[in-house]
Amino acid sequence: MKRYFIILVSVLLIITVFLGGCTQKPPKQQETQTTATKEINPSDLKFITVVKSTAFNWFKRMETGIQEFSKDTGVKAVMQGPSKADAALQLQVVEDAIAQKPDALLVVPFKPETLEPALKKALEQGIVVITHEASNAQNVTYDVEAFDNAAYGRHLMDELAKRMNYEGKYVVFVGSLTSTTHNEWVDAAIAWQKEKYPKMQFIGTKYETNDDVQKAYQIMKDLLKTHPDIKGVQGSSAVDVVGAGQAIEEAGLAGKIAVVGTSIPSYAGDLLKSGAISLISCWDPAKAGYAMNKVALMVLQGQKIEDGMDLGVPGYEKIKLVGKVIYGSAWIDIDKDNMDQYPF
Repeated sequence: MKRYFIILVSVLLIITVFLGGCTQKPPKQQETQTTATKEINPSDLKFITVVKSTAFNWFKRMETGIQEFSKDTGVKAVMQGPSKADAALQLQVVEDAIAQKPDALLVVPFKPETLEPALKKALEQGIVVITHEASNAQNVTYDVEAFDNAAYGRHLMDELAKRMNYEGKYVVFVGSLTSTTHNEWVDAAIAWQKEKYPKMQFIGTKYETNDDVQKAYQIMKDLLKTHPDIKGVQGSSAVDVVGAGQAIEEAGLAGKIAVVGTSIPSYAGDLLKSGAISLISCWDPAKAGYAMNKVALMVLQGQKIEDGMDLGVPGYEKIKLVGKVIYGSAWIDIDKDNMDQYPF
């Protein structure tokens, strides 16, 4: 009798455990399904975009795009940044932004490697992290680029070479020696020149301006003394061609030295008109700011980012997705004849 009792108890325990396990499964399945299909009210979300410096016209234009995104979607989207381009100052702004616990942190890094620990911390706290001009960033959900950086660098070299009649000495400027995009542009440009334009000669080194127009001016002024036979300049920071153009104009060499690079009309317009700057190329910072925020919202809404998709932003209608990097096709060329079409 005792043996039968033990057997009965054992069977009951097995049944209880089995039923308990069965009754726990549906809630887990339902929870997963609920998470995947969860409706998010954009007006409950807060996005913070941290830029290199709020003092630059470039980023003032980007703020316009962020504000448009906020108006269109209802997301509380704001822009913050240091008063000048400085890695330590930007890191502090990023840390302060993380402390505000936003749903998404969007960053245009001055020196990407300086921010990696902070971006990692943001990800660990469940914050969506989107970067721009940082295709090698590690601790990100996605990085959004306006275009393929190597292709853009080759394009700038083509434009510079044409204006130099495909021969002569040239120099390159970067805002920072650790700026990912700036170095990708000039590295691709130099490699393209060596392959396609053998009569051109790269001289000196990559001249670092720290996004400072006065420093770019001084570097160019010194270069005109040490290399008076320079025929071309390629700039990367939005103020590189401005500082170089000012020195060239001051020396009475406007139109005699080709100056090509990334900038915007509000910086370079007068020098485009005088001929001290030959051509500027860029992408609309407002569209880039909008696209970054759009991607963050899509991630939070559970939408899949796919190669070839349309983000619904001009220049990003058919994106190229490589790992975590989203490439648009948004560059534009601006000279004295069409600069009035771009009021930024």
